[in-house]
Order: sequence, then C-alpha cells, then structure tokens
Amino acid sequence: MFEYARPLHDLIEQLRRFPGIGMKSAQRMAFYLLGLPQAEVDQLVEAISEVKKKLFYCSICNNITDTDPCALCTDPKRNDEQLCIVEEPFNVGSIEKTGFFSGRYQVLLGALSPSKGIGPDELRLEKLINRIKSGSFKEVIIATNPTGEGEATAALIYQALKGFPLKITRLAMGLPVGADIDFADQLTIKKALEGRTEIKT
Repeated sequence: MFEYARPLHDLIEQLRRFPGIGMKSAQRMAFYLLGLPQAEVDQLVEAISEVKKKLFYCSICNNITDTDPCALCTDPKRNDEQLCIVEEPFNVGSIEKTGFFSGRYQVLLGALSPSKGIGPDELRLEKLINRIKSGSFKEVIIATNPTGEGEATAALIYQALKGFPLKITRLAMGLPVGADIDFADQLTIKKALEGRTEIKT
C-alpha cells in the first residue's frame, strides 16, 4: 500500500483535523505548501504562532482580540442600547460586514449541547446576566444559529432574560435570497412563514 514520505504524511494528517477538510483537500493543501518558497512557509508558521501567542478573549464580550477590552467594546460610537448575542467570534464578523448593526456584542463561545458537555455554565450566562444588569440595554438580539443547538440556546437565553425590562428579539430566519422553495427543508419553510413581513407600497 502506497504511503507518502513521513513528513508529508504527518502534514496531511494534521491538515485533515481542520473542520471541513477531507483527505483530498488535505493532500492538495500539503502539496501546495510543499511547493511554496521557504520564506512564505516561514511567514505562515509565524502568523499561526502569533495568533496563538497574542490573541485572547475580551473580558467584556468574549470576542477574540489583542487588546482588552476589544475595539468594539471601547468604540464610543456604538449603540449602548442594543446587545447582539452570538455563538462564536466569527459570527461577529459576519454581522459587522453587513454594516447594518451598530450595537454591542456578547459572544457565548458555543451553543447549548449536553452531548458535548456544553451547559449554561460553559456559555457564561452569568456573565451575560451581569452585563445586562450593569448596562443600559433596551434590546437584546439573540443571533444564535438556526440549528437544534442554536434554538435550545436561544430558549435558554430567553428564559434567563425574560424578567428584565428588555425587548428580546430573534434574528428572522427562512429562505435565503435566490433559494428555491422546492429544495428547502420543512424547518426552513416554517421559519420563513413565521418571519414573514407585510408588503408595503
């Protein structure tokens, strides 16, 4: 049975550990790296090392940062009356790219999943509640993913916050632009119907 040289084999195995990367993708990436000049490989290694050494979670919102508090938490132009709750730091980037939201963020660093050992304590809900108590928020936007775990997390957050004088909202979900209803699953169609809006002329 054919096997690559040990260093190449080991690199492929490490690349396979990345989310969404299978054997063929890992092989392509490994051979791409093999063909790079040494200087570029050194730059890549340095970039990975710097990420591990210099990045950490913001003490206020849990977003990834190299300063504490992070730039979003210290920005005086942000709206202090809105708080958007997301599962992971990369969700912040997705929302920021729209240019539509200007409030604050709270990153849970996961979603409720008992099978993975993620409960309320791991989601730092106490930190969220304390932030609500000490802040001036009027609206909390729950922006967890439209998955079973995301829905359970949203329900948990709602239960934890429903006693506060807040408007609690959930991101509208449903059919993406350009989608064909025939190919959508039942949950997606259900969410689209629930989140329907009035057509105004």
